Amino acid sequence: MTRDLLNDALVTLRHADRDGRPRADIAPTSKLIGEVLRLFQEHGYVQEFAFVPNGRGGKYEVSLARRINSCGVVKPRLSVRYDDLERHESRFLPAQDFGLLVLSTNRGVIGHPQAREMKIGGRLLAYVY
Repeated sequence: MTRDLLNDALVTLRHADRDGRPRADIAPTSKLIGEVLRLFQEHGYVQEFAFVPNGRGGKYEVSLARRINSCGVVKPRLSVRYDDLERHESRFLPAQDFGLLVLSTNRGVIGHPQAREMKIGGRLLAYVY
């Protein structure tokens, strides 16, 4: 029984990229996984993804860009203020301006550069570099 769908999806992506596979299938799915994949696609970590309904909740077919060194979820989901983004960036990412922190805000799921632009905080969900 899975308890954290986002964690399972990111582990699937990380293992597929590490093994050199060009594609990964993520099932079960959720709207949050779709939003995180959209963000990964915008930043070039994933080439493209598509939702395929299969009668049991569907799955995401993801084409990898072979740029993921590591990715994972942040447990517990930390509440981050705008002022603390830099501290969490240095904690979870290997270098400044390298990688992406994924935040859930009142404006949707966004990356930390967008959160800095908007000067908002939120819940820290995941990281990728």
